[in-house]
Amino acid sequence: MTAHTAKIIWTRDGAKFTDNRYSRKHQWHFDGGLIVQASSSPHVVRVPLSDASAVDPEEAFVASLSSCHMLWFLSIVVSKGFVVDSYVDEATGVMAKNADGKLAMTEVTLRPCVVFSGTNQPSQSDINAMHHQAHTECFISSSVKSEVRCEPVFS
Repeated sequence: MTAHTAKIIWTRDGAKFTDNRYSRKHQWHFDGGLIVQASSSPHVVRVPLSDASAVDPEEAFVASLSSCHMLWFLSIVVSKGFVVDSYVDEATGVMAKNADGKLAMTEVTLRPCVVFSGTNQPSQSDINAMHHQAHTECFISSSVKSEVRCEPVFS
């Protein structure tokens, strides 16, 4: 078992607060020293109370699923003797009401486009099987209730 941490810091910075017009901007601090500017989504809390240039929790959720899938995919690919030159995923998350009527990230679709090189090229069937395995191995995907789809993009 491992533990993973993040430190989230928000300050009022003199805003009245009780009028509900406080900034939702905050920071995510990670153990390696990276600090990420974060905010509520402008779809949830309008600008200027949200910062559209910052990462919001919904985007981070989608990125976390995509990143986990990619890392598993790359480890599976290398074990099969294939070479990957690039991996680009334009992932999308859908916020909608779930079965309980609550807003939730109900669906995430991964659209990985992978470029392979070398003489040992995987077939589309191989690629689909490796994506399926990556999906089943991904810790983050295994941790959520949302449907997570993978639709590989072939160039």
